[in-house]
Amino acid sequence: MKYIEWNIDPVVFRVADIPVMYYSLLLIAGTVLSVWMLKRVYKENGMPWEHLQILVMLSIAGLFLGARLGHCLVYEYEYYFAHPLEILLPIRVKTDRTVIFSGYQGMASHGGLVGWIIAMVIYSRITGEKVLRTLDTIALVLPLAAGFIRLGNLANSEMIGIETDVPWAFVFERVDLVPRHPAQVYEALVYFFTFGVNLLLYRRIGLERYRGVLLGNTLVLVFVARFLIEFIKERQVPFEDQMNLDVGQVLSIPFILLGIFLLLRGMKGGKNMTQRFR
Repeated sequence: MKYIEWNIDPVVFRVADIPVMYYSLLLIAGTVLSVWMLKRVYKENGMPWEHLQILVMLSIAGLFLGARLGHCLVYEYEYYFAHPLEILLPIRVKTDRTVIFSGYQGMASHGGLVGWIIAMVIYSRITGEKVLRTLDTIALVLPLAAGFIRLGNLANSEMIGIETDVPWAFVFERVDLVPRHPAQVYEALVYFFTFGVNLLLYRRIGLERYRGVLLGNTLVLVFVARFLIEFIKERQVPFEDQMNLDVGQVLSIPFILLGIFLLLRGMKGGKNMTQRFR
């Protein structure tokens, strides 16, 4: 059977010997599209442009710091404890003590979400906007950016799936010659689907009536999918081989429960608000 052969060079081009990666370009594209969508949402709801600028800066900082620290402290603690500068700097110190530009090797989505929530609480304190409304606003577009990140993982031939014989299997030639599930593609498709559902919900209910529903929907769809897809992904670190559920699955459970709670709370709150205006 002929499978999809994947051997793309993750480096698009170099500038002064510094590699520009597909991952970086896709991350930028996802961010730009998300900000463009947020600009429309802010305009439709009469929210100040200055607040959006603060939101974008804090979101990027929170997502990056949370994702980076989450990976370094959970998946590769021993290495980064010995090389703390590499947590925040895109470098690698080789055994001969020479320093190379490596980009950021590893981001954890669960950590990124925690960092983002903290950043949104700070944003709400600065602007005076309600925390839950703020979280709903950016949760609307967050899956869009996440989908582009997973396409970046595909370009890097990382976060690969387990061996399979399905017709759409990928052979990641930079890893081995084994046909595997394209787990990155599965996750990207789920994230884009979640964005579509969020957009439909926003058009129907807006940001005021059912607070927490957009965030809850994002958490449930994204992390239920993440939990299930982990069963067909290669384990990221050796210690996960001793676990029934891997780290990604264990960390997904609290977010799923939080999402269900927010959905139930938001729907109940919306009904109560409707009754008040009858």
